[in-house]
Amino acid sequence: MPGGPKNEADCQDPVAVARACYQAYVDKDRPAIEALIAADFRFTSPLDNGLDRVTYFSRCWPNSKAIAGFDFIHLVTAQDRVFVTYEARTSQGKRFRNTEILRVRNGKITEAEVYFGWDLPHRAAFGGFLVED
Repeated sequence: MPGGPKNEADCQDPVAVARACYQAYVDKDRPAIEALIAADFRFTSPLDNGLDRVTYFSRCWPNSKAIAGFDFIHLVTAQDRVFVTYEARTSQGKRFRNTEILRVRNGKITEAEVYFGWDLPHRAAFGGFLVED
């Protein structure tokens, strides 16, 4: 959905809002994503704790330069949240898998929790694990 949700029904559909957010990264469309991120937005990840909207855009939006696409594995709604697992592709050919929980209110994303760490292919052999210091 380049440019955000297409109509009023899409604006109220949390999955459509989530898809439009990811598409903005692929399209490098900052105005589209700004229209989807609420003024009171908060972003949390293993590296970030409750970033506000301004800090999110300064820290995270530059990553859009490297994003070539998203393949959605799971898009599940529960009340005002969308649970998203995706495999991302970068313009350099790297692939990785993340899971995010997005809270959507009135067609805007108010909160994002990001869980990451999987490289594709997985660094551990199937059935195995990595030992970390």
